[in-house]
Amino acid sequence: MPNGRRTVTVNLAPRPYDIHVQPGLLHDVGSIIARLSPSKKVCFVTDTTIGPQYAAPLSASLLNAGLKPIMAVLPTGEDHKTLASLLPVYEQFLAAKIERGTPIIALGGGVVGDMTGFLAATILRGVPFIQVPTTLLAMVDASVGGKTGVNAPAGKNLIGAFHQPVAVLIDPNVLRSLPPKELHGGLAECIKHEIIRDADGFTSLEHNIGKAMALDIDFLSALIAHNVAIKARVVEADPFERGERAHLNFGHTFGHAIETVSKYEYSHGECVALGMTAASHLAQSLNMIDATAQSRIESLIKSAGLPTGGLTLNVEAIVNAMAFDKKVEGGKIRLILPTKIGAVTIRDDVPIDLVRQAVESLGE
Repeated sequence: MPNGRRTVTVNLAPRPYDIHVQPGLLHDVGSIIARLSPSKKVCFVTDTTIGPQYAAPLSASLLNAGLKPIMAVLPTGEDHKTLASLLPVYEQFLAAKIERGTPIIALGGGVVGDMTGFLAATILRGVPFIQVPTTLLAMVDASVGGKTGVNAPAGKNLIGAFHQPVAVLIDPNVLRSLPPKELHGGLAECIKHEIIRDADGFTSLEHNIGKAMALDIDFLSALIAHNVAIKARVVEADPFERGERAHLNFGHTFGHAIETVSKYEYSHGECVALGMTAASHLAQSLNMIDATAQSRIESLIKSAGLPTGGLTLNVEAIVNAMAFDKKVEGGKIRLILPTKIGAVTIRDDVPIDLVRQAVESLGE
């Protein structure tokens, strides 16, 4: 583990790839890419928020490795996660005469990663894709697993493709410039991973959430590596989300509906937090978990600076939006519900009245 680097390998056919976690790694991106690809051109996509902070050091790293960087900048925000926003980037990169071996890097949070991944999956019918995530949420979740896409008026990520990266390069130092709200949003995904797979990890996070909130980089580096390892193992078992990988959607069916109805007024992390709260409330009402487990889940969510209530959106609108979720099958809403801390199951037989009550509980 050179210079404190933590590496997690995602063993997917036909080509495994590595996730590297190391403070300061942003400055080594160029040398890593030079070893991965013979192309001298390297495209990267960022947004109007991240670009001014990190485009220069990324470009310098690429230039120092003898590579030619080509940068495209997207507008910031979930409301710009559309095909229309991507069209100028297609035109720019095609005008630069990129080839099928030209890598495209996503430098930014989950929105940039999803959009850039979709671009890489579809331009020239697919080019190499590299993730350089700059938010905790993207580091532990969106950058791993190859799910890419853009939003449609009917809902979130309804246009997309599976396109695995050739590498994920994570520099926890960039989290020092992250607004607290974005840090908290990333912790929502960390909590999710512990609930679905690791009871001991959940307990550890309960005891150490203060270190994460205080931006302890050593602790966050270990937390990120732990979380990407959890996600990597789930993705390996189910690359195309036909079964077990759906467990990663714990809290997301409720959460995506809240995002859609609020027109993205709530951040993704806040929506996942509310979604996990609703799902745990529903699980208790079905006698799948006890009150102690539900209380621990809600307490950790609150300790991470995330909401567990106070929702003022129309309940019926949220329930209706859940029916348009891309994970609906046979007209039935598929919900991921905990059976205990550390394990979840898929349910598609929950009465709609109980789903409604779970949403209503978020208004308390």
